[in-house]
Amino acid sequence: MASTTVQSLQRQHPLQRLPSPSRGFSALVHLLGLASFLGSFKFMHENPNRANEAYGWHFQYLTVIGLTLATLTFAVGLLADMTLSARLFLAKNLLSICSAPMEVLISILYWGLRVIDPHLVVPDWAVIPLHADIGFHAVPSVVLLIDLLLLSPPWTISVLPALGLSTTIAFGYWFWIERCFQYNGWYPYPLLDAAGFEGRIGIFAVSAIVMALSTGTLKWLYGRVNGYGTGTKPQSRPGHIKRNGSI
Repeated sequence: MASTTVQSLQRQHPLQRLPSPSRGFSALVHLLGLASFLGSFKFMHENPNRANEAYGWHFQYLTVIGLTLATLTFAVGLLADMTLSARLFLAKNLLSICSAPMEVLISILYWGLRVIDPHLVVPDWAVIPLHADIGFHAVPSVVLLIDLLLLSPPWTISVLPALGLSTTIAFGYWFWIERCFQYNGWYPYPLLDAAGFEGRIGIFAVSAIVMALSTGTLKWLYGRVNGYGTGTKPQSRPGHIKRNGSI
């Protein structure tokens, strides 16, 4: 009985709601997510526009960068499911710490600005039908949220590292699009052109903060859904389970 319990804890974190890696529901979620992501890349290939010939291709767009990272996260997750590899599962969870908050940020910014004025985020020359729009700007955040809440152990990243990660991503992206602008003469999102230099500083600073807040919010949401673990402080050595409270 004790041996079975130890093996169960090694296989799955006590707060993780469903088995993962596994060849069941976990593999299905990762497979469906990958199918959607690859469908979005297929749409870009079959519906070329101005960005296809530009420096940086569609990787000028934070949406596509986030989609690429989400694809990598789910590809590693599916490999972990197929092989039942603990190392690949760990790699998927590390990637998720970056990809999930980024996709939440993308969804918040895109749909929020689109409600205000679609022309702030969609150039006049870009045509995105509703199904593709949802595939690019909603599905990734939804499936990554499912993966986090149901198929992952809790994150251990704290506030300062989360802010450091989000700041690095935000200002790294700013450097990248400024380089693309030098070659192309236009910004990927009309809002960035209209904002001016000072405005772009503000946009990326706010984006870094929002992404860090989304990391904290996702950690909080995970706790609300799955619990926070033991509610008592350890009173003895970690091995004394009965005296340390139950999980």
